[in-house]
Amino acid sequence: MPTSLITTDDLQDFKLELLDDIKKLLTKQSDAKLKKYLKSAEIMELLQISQGTLQNLRINGTLPYTKMGNIIFYDSDEIQKVMLSNRIHNKRD
Repeated sequence: MPTSLITTDDLQDFKLELLDDIKKLLTKQSDAKLKKYLKSAEIMELLQISQGTLQNLRINGTLPYTKMGNIIFYDSDEIQKVMLSNRIHNKRD
């Protein structure tokens, strides 16, 4: 089996390619817009909460929603507003 030596230049080239790929992925992800209306399963995944927690947030009025038939929709802009309005800034002395 033939052996090949990896030089520091090879590693530097690999590093630059890897960083470029990561930048492309991050740019692509940040450019992707959130859908206007999200279903319950999407909200649970996005916020990393359980079905019960989501239901409690609806019941206590924290998360506004729209119900059409048996499907509950959440406006992504409203979710963003709720997240910002509940932001906590801790002061350090």
